[in-house]
Amino acid sequence: MLTRLTFRQLEYCLAAGEFGSVAKAAEYIHISPSSISAAITQVETELSVTLFIRRHAQGLSLTPAGVEVLKQIRLTLDQALSLYDIANNTQHLVRGPLRVGCFTPLAAMIAPELCQGFARAHPGAEVLQIEDHHEGLIERLRNAQIDVAITYDLNVAEIDIEFEALASLPPFVIVSETDPLAQNRITSLKALAQRPMILLDLPLSREYFLSLFREAGVSPTIAARSTSPDVLRSLVANGVGYSLANVRPRTNVSLDGKRLVSVNLKGRHRPMKLGLAWLKDQKLRSVVEAFMERCRACISDGHVPGMSAPGFAGRVADAAAPEHHDTAQSD
Repeated sequence: MLTRLTFRQLEYCLAAGEFGSVAKAAEYIHISPSSISAAITQVETELSVTLFIRRHAQGLSLTPAGVEVLKQIRLTLDQALSLYDIANNTQHLVRGPLRVGCFTPLAAMIAPELCQGFARAHPGAEVLQIEDHHEGLIERLRNAQIDVAITYDLNVAEIDIEFEALASLPPFVIVSETDPLAQNRITSLKALAQRPMILLDLPLSREYFLSLFREAGVSPTIAARSTSPDVLRSLVANGVGYSLANVRPRTNVSLDGKRLVSVNLKGRHRPMKLGLAWLKDQKLRSVVEAFMERCRACISDGHVPGMSAPGFAGRVADAAAPEHHDTAQSD
């Protein structure tokens, strides 16, 4: 019997193996690196096996024995988590660890209400919220670092990922209140093409926004890029250029206090689908299923936590003429 090992030590070893770094594993679990190192030492001593090769400035590499041991550790931890389901089903409770991944541009708006609201409704649930870009979230699902992701339908055609769309978010334009375009109710991509654009430079998001221009037969004039939605909004609010977005925060000011204005896009453009992603072969624990049900109840075309009027831009655009008939110019 492995009486001298704890599930916590096994969890720390697994995190170190998945991240290939003591520091990154410690950051993920929110503990000190020394705790991760101590757990690795304890497991290696107990099993009389070397799990990792330590390489200075290059992190950790698994030994052949370490690969096999970590596979078994993952199975052991998964089986341990199933104990919560057995107890929950007999007592009609929702409890246990829940790891929720959220697409970074969405996290500040929707994750607190969904995750913390769920934690308040189910005090026995231990909710961990993790932000990442879309590809990072998919990789975390595959590595069992998160149970479910709140994200867009960007490149979710992989055979091992299940995606359920909950809301459709069409693209629109954001400009500074001092921009002449702020007086317009609607504009087109053709009218925007020669204006300076601020591009959200995240993997897949970048490709989505650029594809809108390609489909319209024009190319944008990119003046600046940022991976941060807050930085992007500040650049727009300070008159550097316009940007495209799919989410409408309830506040219309940037972090430096300057006001932003939303303008609808003429024509029909592919919206981003906001929804849930999870691993197809994953057996969802009851706490995960309960959280997903909460998301289904809270997110729809008519309402998204932290956002205002998610369907408005789409209704205006659909009522307008197709973009190739657009004669209104914003310049």
